Amino acid sequence: MTVRIPTADGGVVAYEPAKTGRVAAPSGAPLTERVVFAAAHVVADPLADNTPGQPAALDWDATLAFRRHLWSYGLGVAEAMDTAQRGMGLDWPAAAELIRRSGAAAAAAGGRIAVGVGTDQLDGPATIEQISAAYLEQLAVAEEAGAQPIVMASRALAAAATGAEDYQKVYGEVLSQTGRPAILHWLGPMFDPALAGYWGSDDLDAATDTLVELIAAHAGSIDGVKVSLLDAGREVALRRRLPAGVRCYSGDDFHYPELVAGDEHGHSDALLGIFDPLAPIASQAVRNLPELRQLLDPTVELSRHLFGAPTRFYKTGVVFLAWLAGFQQTPRMVGGYETARSVPHLARAYVLADQLGLFPEPEQAAARVRSFLALAGVDQ
Repeated sequence: MTVRIPTADGGVVAYEPAKTGRVAAPSGAPLTERVVFAAAHVVADPLADNTPGQPAALDWDATLAFRRHLWSYGLGVAEAMDTAQRGMGLDWPAAAELIRRSGAAAAAAGGRIAVGVGTDQLDGPATIEQISAAYLEQLAVAEEAGAQPIVMASRALAAAATGAEDYQKVYGEVLSQTGRPAILHWLGPMFDPALAGYWGSDDLDAATDTLVELIAAHAGSIDGVKVSLLDAGREVALRRRLPAGVRCYSGDDFHYPELVAGDEHGHSDALLGIFDPLAPIASQAVRNLPELRQLLDPTVELSRHLFGAPTRFYKTGVVFLAWLAGFQQTPRMVGGYETARSVPHLARAYVLADQLGLFPEPEQAAARVRSFLALAGVDQ
């Protein structure tokens, strides 16, 4: 079955899909060589009004089934994060329900789960005190669900803070009330432009100093810090400054193989959106560290494609691949973000994923992408 693939320059090329997938069977056992979380996407209810500005409505069965898929490969699930469209279609009421349901599913499956704790229930400008209270409200939901908290970067705090001391105050209050060590999350402006100047400065060196001071002051309450700046050198420099026992979780979807493999001075663990579609390969790579680069390096082209600028729209490609792989019946998304990437972009994502053998049933994936492209006007 040939697929006619549109190209970015307006042309069309014929592509012969793979005959069989190369996805390894799940092992079930948790990974031990590294701590690895896949930030998981959500599956929209295709018959609900998931248009921009409307409350998010999810297909709960498909959403939770995908989390069980990730646990079956030994990965942890990072829930209600930016990959789940937090702040881009997934509102706080839906996120809170997602945390509760996924927490229960994790307990039943024996899977590891960490969940995003933020301030997105706030509507409009907020004071520092209101921001702290919002974090604590969400922290309570996370802990009631039995999940490890991930203290997410806050748009409200970025807008309200007048300097580093406001970040120290808010995070200090939250960390003083966590029941278990939390993961901090530094999400760069390429993922969310509203987070520019986080930690009180546009100077990344000064921002890093503030973060390191915060971690040193609260190391007993911090499991690690996730760094999503797409700058491998900066991540390595930060992880070498962390106190003993505090992990660096790579969120670098451009350089993850080298960062997770590590060097003579240490390594990064992982909390990555790209491990949503790459779960089988990621699992195999981490279980066989000597072969990690050999297994993961070929996946970087797909990751850099999905996370290309504007990076925040990477979720569209992740959901599209999940549909092609048979994990859901529609590529539609909450907030209508299925239209956030071009047809040639998604077609290229299909080709790269197929070449990696990511589709359990390549014929089904080919049939689905052919129907998608035909509807877009590309004769098949």
